[in-house]
Amino acid sequence: MAGQQHVSCGRDLHCVPDISSSTQLASVAGFDFAAMPIVHPRFKREFLEGKAKDRKGAFARSDLFLSSQDWSSLVVGKLSPWLQLDSDDETTRKNSQAALKQELAYAAHLSVPAVLVPLTSNKCANLGRCLLSHMQGHSNHQVWIQVPMCAPSSLTDDLIENDPKPETGGGDNEGIIPPGQDPWQWWNTLRRVCHHHKRLGVALEISTDLPAQTVINRWLGEPLKCAVFSTTLFLTNKKGYPVLSKAHQTIVNKLFRLDVQMMITGINHHPDKGIRAYQQYMDHLFQNQQPLTGVEAFAKGYEDYLQCPLQPLADNLESQTYEIFEKDPVKYTSYQKAVFQALKDRVPDSEKDTKTSIVMVLGAGRGPLVTASLKAAEQADRKVIVYAVEKNPNAAVTLFALKEDKWGDNVMVIQSDMRDWEAPEKADIIVSELLGAFGDNELSPECLDGAQPFLKDDCISIPSAYTSYLSPIMSHKLYNEVRLCKDKDKNQDAHFETPYVVHLHNVTRLADPIPLFTFTHPNQNNLDNTRYRAVNFDMEEDAEVHGFAGYFDTVLYKDVLLSTNPQTFSEGMFSWFSIFFPLKEPVHVSAKDQLVVHFWRNSTTRNVWYEWCISAPLTTPIHNINGRSYTIGM
Repeated sequence: MAGQQHVSCGRDLHCVPDISSSTQLASVAGFDFAAMPIVHPRFKREFLEGKAKDRKGAFARSDLFLSSQDWSSLVVGKLSPWLQLDSDDETTRKNSQAALKQELAYAAHLSVPAVLVPLTSNKCANLGRCLLSHMQGHSNHQVWIQVPMCAPSSLTDDLIENDPKPETGGGDNEGIIPPGQDPWQWWNTLRRVCHHHKRLGVALEISTDLPAQTVINRWLGEPLKCAVFSTTLFLTNKKGYPVLSKAHQTIVNKLFRLDVQMMITGINHHPDKGIRAYQQYMDHLFQNQQPLTGVEAFAKGYEDYLQCPLQPLADNLESQTYEIFEKDPVKYTSYQKAVFQALKDRVPDSEKDTKTSIVMVLGAGRGPLVTASLKAAEQADRKVIVYAVEKNPNAAVTLFALKEDKWGDNVMVIQSDMRDWEAPEKADIIVSELLGAFGDNELSPECLDGAQPFLKDDCISIPSAYTSYLSPIMSHKLYNEVRLCKDKDKNQDAHFETPYVVHLHNVTRLADPIPLFTFTHPNQNNLDNTRYRAVNFDMEEDAEVHGFAGYFDTVLYKDVLLSTNPQTFSEGMFSWFSIFFPLKEPVHVSAKDQLVVHFWRNSTTRNVWYEWCISAPLTTPIHNINGRSYTIGM
C-alpha cells in the first residue's frame, strides 16, 4: 500500500454461488480483493465416519473458474466455519484436522495470497500446531488470524452486570479482563505456539465500542495485515452515505500509517447507495490523511528497517551520510543557538572588541558545526578563532575547500584524531556532534575525555550533558526481522545480541522511557565511562516483550535541548532514529507485573559494548556477555 494512490479494500463474501461473477461484482464495486470460502459449504467432509465418508468427487470448485493471476491477487481464502481443531471430542478434532490440511493444501495450490483463520478462544494449541506444520512446508501464502479487537459482549456481560467477587481484592483488578476472555491473549497463545512465525498476521475485527487506548496501542504493535469493518459500524450522514464515527476514523488513520488493508463485511445497510459507497468512504479517508511531516516523511520506506549503528571512530563516514545529516532543519539551528548563548555568557559586552574566544569543533565532519559557530559569533558580535578538528581525511578535503572559499583565516583545519592532537592553545568552547541513537553509543564520552588536556578550566562543552533512555517494546515484525538475519561467520544468537538503529513503526511501547546513563562534559574528575543500572517498568497490559527501544536527550547549553525521547521529542529533527536491543526469546508479561531490566556499559582499552538481561517476572541470560557478538571499536 505504501506506493498506492487509493486504499486497498476487500469485500468479505459469505455466500459465493459463482466465483467468477462474485469476484467481478466485487471489482466493479471498487474492491481490490474478495474473501471467500475455499470449500463450498455443501461439501462438508467426514474423513473418519458418517454419510459423507465415502463420497466421491471434488471437495471444492475447480481452479479453472479464475486465472492463476486472479487467484493470486483477487482472492483471500476462508476456512470452513465448522472446523474445531481443539475440540474435546476426538472424532471432531481429527476430522477437523484432516479438513484443515486439505483446505490449506488447496489454498497453496491456488496460490491465494492469504488464508483467513477465525480464532474464538485461547484454546488453540492444536490449531497452532497444524498451522505451523503447514507453514513449515512449501506454501508461501500468509495466514491471517481473524480475531476481534475486544471480547464479544457474550463473554463480558457478567463482568459488567455482576457485583465484583469479594476475593478479587477490589480496585487492584479493576479493568483487567479475566484469562481466556481477552482476544489478544487468544492471538498471543496461537502466535507463541507457532513460535512467532513470520507469515502469521492479524485480521482485526474492529469493534463497535472501542476499548481503552492502551488496548488499541497494543494491537498496533502486532503484524496487522487487514482490518475488518462490519457494515453495522457505519453511521449515515445527512446525504444518506455511510460514514464512521470520529473515534473510528482515528483508528482507520492509524491503520493507514501501518499499510493495513481494509475489508468490509456484512450486508449493505445503505441499499440506495450501493455497497460501493463503503469502499468509496474508505478511499475518501485514505485520500484525506494528514501528510507526513518531519521524521516520518524522512524515514518513509525505511520503517522497521534494521541498520547497524555507525562507528565513526572505527570507520570513515561516506559523503552521502554527511549530506543526509546536514539536511536536518532542527539540529544545527539548536547548535547555533547554544554557541550564541555560550559566547554571550563568556564574553561580556565590555570585552567584545578585545577578547577572542577559542572555539574548537571536535569531529567537524564536512563543517556544518563550523558554519553554525561562525554564524553564532556574528550574531553575538563576538570575536572567535575556530579550530575544525576531523580525523576522516576524506571529509578534511571538504573542510580545506570551505576554509579557502568561505571561512577564511578565522578557521584552522586540523586533520587529526582529537585524542592524538597536540593543540597549540586551550579551548574556551568545544562543540561536537558525536552522539549516536543511544546518546553515548558512538563513543562521545571517550572522545571528549581524550580532549581534556586542551580545555581551559572553565571551558564550556556543547553538548554539556546527555542521557540515554530505555523502554520495553512489543513488535512481532522486528523480532522476525532480527531472526531473518544470517551470518555464517557468527554464532546463531549473534544477531539477538546486536543493537540496531531503526525507525520504529509497527511497534507498541509498553511503558514510558526511563533514564539510564548520563554523561557530562567537561569530565575533569571521573574518566570511568562504564555504567550499570537496573530499571523497573510497571506493565499496564498483558504483552510480549520483544526487546527495548533506546532514546536519548542532550543539553547542548543551558535551556537548549535536543531529544529523541517520544515524551520530549524535538519536532522536525531526523538526524537520529531509535536504537533497538532485541531479546533472544520474547518474554511474556501480565498486567500489573513489574519488568526488571539490567543494563551494562562495559569497556576495555580497545572496545565498548552493552550487555542486558531481565530478572523479573522471569530471568533471561545476559545478552552479549563480554561483547562476544557486538562491540564498538575505539
